[in-house]
Amino acid sequence: MSAPKVPAPKIIVVGSLNMDLIVRTPRRPETGETVMGEDLQVLPGGKGLNQAVAAARLGVSTQMVGRVGEDDFGRRFLAFLAAEGIGSDGVRATADAPTGAAVVTLAGGDNAIIVAPGANMRLTPAEAADLPVAPGDICIGQLEVPTAATEAAFRRARDAGAVTILNAAPAQALPPSLLAVTDILVVNETELAAISGAAVGAASIADDIAAAARLLARDGRAVIATLGARGALAVDRDGVHVVAGHAVAVVDTTGAGDCFVGALAASLAAGSGLRPALARACAAAALSVQRLGAAPSMPTTAELHESGLCPH
Repeated sequence: MSAPKVPAPKIIVVGSLNMDLIVRTPRRPETGETVMGEDLQVLPGGKGLNQAVAAARLGVSTQMVGRVGEDDFGRRFLAFLAAEGIGSDGVRATADAPTGAAVVTLAGGDNAIIVAPGANMRLTPAEAADLPVAPGDICIGQLEVPTAATEAAFRRARDAGAVTILNAAPAQALPPSLLAVTDILVVNETELAAISGAAVGAASIADDIAAAARLLARDGRAVIATLGARGALAVDRDGVHVVAGHAVAVVDTTGAGDCFVGALAASLAAGSGLRPALARACAAAALSVQRLGAAPSMPTTAELHESGLCPH
């Protein structure tokens, strides 16, 4: 009699769903100034949704846990999740807050974003911890929903034998209790400085980034610093891993870090080691910045293979 088949690991994303209102402009307005922009585009986003889409498009079974409003944006999100093949049983609608929204201005390929979190901040610890989690699964969280909810989800995931990945963004103080249940911490230079207290930034050399990451790489935790076009650097039990970035024509950087996180999780769920997972995540992020929008810009497995940016 053959042994029962073990299900492949899945990814559960506990996080935000924000509808992105995107306007291109030649430059950002000064205080009190009006600048004429191009047409308004309304596209699904939010760090949680972006990461879920990035993982799902790379072929990994993905579930979303979060909150939307009982409004048109909320209904559009549920339809979008269904179209992407992402499980939405954990996405609840609330009547007392609107769906989250983000106003994104694009100038020269860079972005500036204002987020109105809305229903995202109604996600409770009990809801977040109600996870369909199994040993070997990966649970992803960020900081666009209440940290208590993310921590509750991570504790449930840890108890079930799953791996936890925290994208500590946007930059803010990180409760030690949340860090204690984080297996992999993903930050950019600004977030790394805010959490570690080290004086690092976009111009810092790799040695300084690695030194700051080591301050947080305790109790077996891996710390990954995303470095934009320069690639990524990771510190874990085996030392320091540096992966170069890719020179591409940038259209919109919104969601590039989320693409990295989702692609990283997808690679790890498929059994990849950390270094090849980093390389694949950098390649996916490089593809995403060549298109407008956040969630809609996430590449598929076929697009990643055809790009030639990383090994199959």
